[in-house]
Amino acid sequence: MNELVKRLSNGQHEIEFESRTKELKEVKERIDNGFVFVTFTQTRGGTELGINLEKDLLDLSQVDFEQGRGTLKISGTCTLNYEKIRCIANIDLDTRKGSGYLVVLDESGKPIMAETSAAYH
Repeated sequence: MNELVKRLSNGQHEIEFESRTKELKEVKERIDNGFVFVTFTQTRGGTELGINLEKDLLDLSQVDFEQGRGTLKISGTCTLNYEKIRCIANIDLDTRKGSGYLVVLDESGKPIMAETSAAYH
């Protein structure tokens, strides 16, 4: 397994959410369209991932986009260094910072390793 993927699959890591997107309206549109950017900030130079959201695992129940507050819970997939992964993150909408981790997936999309944190649910 790739070293970066292995590291980000172990424990919680600091992230930034949609740092390129300025307006909350745009953030909401990106979520509605099912594709967002998450950056793991504590890697060499940061590791930005384009995540295909899994809408059935998206939790917006604690988010107020009008006020720009609340905790957003996301889950989505992508490929990092040739490894299929799921990114799971909790984000403070006000600061757009939070924590997250990766789960390595097999070709069918099933986890290879047990999820390393219960912080998502």
